[in-house]
Amino acid sequence: MSALLPDAARPRRILSIWMPAMAMDHWRLGDGGERHALDDKPLVLIADTAHGPRIEAANRPGMAAGARRGMMLADARTLCPDIATAPSDPAGDLAFLERLAIWAQRWGPWSAMDAPDGLLVDVTAVPHLFGGEGRLLADVAEAFARRELTLRCAIAPTAGAAWALSHYGPPGAILAAQDDAEAKLADLPVAALRLDDDVLTVLRRLGLKRLGELATIGRDAIQRRFRNRKSPAANPLIRLDQILGRVPEPLLPVVPQHMPLVQRRLMEPIRHRQLLDQVVGDLAEDMARELEARGEGARRLELGMWRVDGEVVVRRLEMAAATREAAHICRLFAARLDDVDAGFGIEMLRLRASWAEPLALEQGDIEAAAETHGTSLAACIDRLTVRLGRDAVTRPVPFASHIPERAQRWQPPLEPEPTSQGELAFHKRPLKLLDNPEKIAVLYATPDGYPRRFRWRGEVHEVARVEGPERIAPEWWRERGGARLRDYYRIEDDRGRRYWIYRLGIVGDGRGGAPDWYLQGLCA
Repeated sequence: MSALLPDAARPRRILSIWMPAMAMDHWRLGDGGERHALDDKPLVLIADTAHGPRIEAANRPGMAAGARRGMMLADARTLCPDIATAPSDPAGDLAFLERLAIWAQRWGPWSAMDAPDGLLVDVTAVPHLFGGEGRLLADVAEAFARRELTLRCAIAPTAGAAWALSHYGPPGAILAAQDDAEAKLADLPVAALRLDDDVLTVLRRLGLKRLGELATIGRDAIQRRFRNRKSPAANPLIRLDQILGRVPEPLLPVVPQHMPLVQRRLMEPIRHRQLLDQVVGDLAEDMARELEARGEGARRLELGMWRVDGEVVVRRLEMAAATREAAHICRLFAARLDDVDAGFGIEMLRLRASWAEPLALEQGDIEAAAETHGTSLAACIDRLTVRLGRDAVTRPVPFASHIPERAQRWQPPLEPEPTSQGELAFHKRPLKLLDNPEKIAVLYATPDGYPRRFRWRGEVHEVARVEGPERIAPEWWRERGGARLRDYYRIEDDRGRRYWIYRLGIVGDGRGGAPDWYLQGLCA
């Protein structure tokens, strides 16, 4: 058995999946399968244009009758008057392709959409899990066949070479890392370079029909002909260098570092919750060992469940503190699995730590700590977050502002306070501040005097005692020049209830009419 190489030393392998009839296949799979009845009749998907309906896709009988993509429907009906039509759905096709991209991650750690009808999957260091690249391609073909999707696929060291082979090479083509790529790809048409139509037209006029013919006229001649074309799709030399791996080709999504990932491929699909909990527990144990080997703890976990019918159910967790306790992870996921619809069964599960932080190798056992010291704060916050939601579990921290409603902000519970913030402890503030100050009607002795009586929420309060005012000027660096100052009063009504009210503005300040009064807090 050969020793496994580190990831950086392994040659890159890209799997290209092309679905030449994806739009039609997607349409056929809709509406509960009733559309299969039209498989034997000419059918086209059309889109409305300024010049009339245009064909976007055609099934096999339709293509046999002469219909082609890009043809006007009126022209197609001259060849086949009985051809059936249905509206195309580009947005639905793109969403379907996105779901397929997630589903295709069963063959690699990440995948990218190659719109409008293709996928790219990084399968570096993965084929040995399937028994080799040939068997991996066979597994891909079998999985797509089960979903009734037509495809062509290929594996190569670069995305460009894989794309070229999947579109113009033999079925199931594999370009090995040690192969002479330039010689192997020489017989492919120049369209395999993924060029714009006008560029292909220019190349054909020059008599260049195969990739190998580009080398016969020399790079300098091509460079002079396309020197003003900066886009890769408009410059054959850039595309040729990308397909041969001479220059890098950025692909999205970019994964800057390896994320801890564990998965289980099940011999038989599971449908019952007890079996699902057991598999999740096994994945959590595997993830704990993976994280321990890296000296890290998970802050965010993603559990993907691949159903037999092709749907992927994803559940995410975000912990308050880094952890690699398998029991704690299982307990948190248990609350998120109650609404999982297994359909005809779940055939694969994958647990990925998309966010991990360094964590010391020695970590106390959460359950043991709970027996002696109670539940840890981080575990308690995690449980509350799972039950109530992330936005419901926060804590206030001081903020540098003397405006009361701005003097604090909310942040995740265990995040450290900003070092630049200070607590304003020299002013008395009410025990409870309203989220938004409420306007009140006030009867006062003079326009600049303190209130005698006020109405709040339909009830009239007689003022017995008054303390103030405390003047707070507007924050000129945050507000417009027309903002008015506030005069705050701590008052007590005739039944002993204390309030915190303020007058917005003063008479004659030139920034509005008569001052308004607001109630902002309730004192103890």
